[in-house]
Amino acid sequence: QAQLVESGGGLVQTGGSLRLSCVRSGGTSSTYEMGWFRQAPGKEREFVAGIDRTNVITHYTNSVEGRFTISKDNAENTGYLQMNRLTPEDTAVYYCTADATGSWTASSSWNDWGQGTQVTVSS
Repeated sequence: QAQLVESGGGLVQTGGSLRLSCVRSGGTSSTYEMGWFRQAPGKEREFVAGIDRTNVITHYTNSVEGRFTISKDNAENTGYLQMNRLTPEDTAVYYCTADATGSWTASSSWNDWGQGTQVTVSS
């Protein structure tokens, strides 16, 4: 299936912003759904945001609603996660994922995964 590569993670202060990117390659379709999950040390992987094939429908977990924005450029095979007003609770490895076959909020629904990018928010 498709290969995904995330980038854009780093260290920011509380209240700062980061923009994560996810480049997709090798997929068989020109449109695709994309999601972002995150995993903090000792915790399970958590759904963050998802966007549908044609970039009409989005869904966010409550803790990031109003602060994060997911978007995607299908022509460029690139998705983005704009993260604003970051807090230390946002610290995690963020994973890009694509091609869901079930509920977006379940990691098992997604077929292709990136390697992850570290986001660290200092207090």
